[in-house]
Amino acid sequence: MEPVIILHFLESLLLQGDFFGIHHGPLGSADPIVKGMVPSMFGIVGFAVLLNLFNAVVRRKLVDQEKLKRIMKETRAWQKERMAAFRAKDMEKQAELNKKSAYMTKLNQEMMQMNMRPMMITFVPLILIFYFVLPPLFSYTVAVSPIPLNVIPGNYFELTCTAEKVDGQICQHVNEVYFWAWYFLSSIALSGIIMKLTKTSMDLT
Repeated sequence: MEPVIILHFLESLLLQGDFFGIHHGPLGSADPIVKGMVPSMFGIVGFAVLLNLFNAVVRRKLVDQEKLKRIMKETRAWQKERMAAFRAKDMEKQAELNKKSAYMTKLNQEMMQMNMRPMMITFVPLILIFYFVLPPLFSYTVAVSPIPLNVIPGNYFELTCTAEKVDGQICQHVNEVYFWAWYFLSSIALSGIIMKLTKTSMDLT
């Protein structure tokens, strides 16, 4: 899993409900300023683009992209070589590679710190926008999925309404997508394109 997906996931965990008492209840409005699912869908996609661009600008300022790619290339090469030695049951090669485990752990920690640094800057504006700007603009749900998207066990990270949640107020139909969930999905879909355009991509190619 790419680090950017992990970061989007961590941010989205705090976009579901209460956050230190800032907002009580589900995010959204029963009488939103933006009416209708189609305008809401495109409106949230627009916010996803703007926030991803903001993240990319902060990332360019705070992260040494060349160093990050160098670390990623080195760690991935070591992992690939280690897996090959494991499959070949080459104990001598495994022992040799294991000697670099501590160094690779250090590189992975450094890479995670580099990826987390921009999040420390962008997290506060994201929370403020989601708790004070977007709820009056959009309804609780802004799209309908053809299938359930609640793939994580339990009910902590629900992207779509379940049959039990249909109440005619927040959820009108099964598999309606919560507005913060639509932002999460839009961000995941668009972040790769925006990172390539702004040259902040974590791809090695």
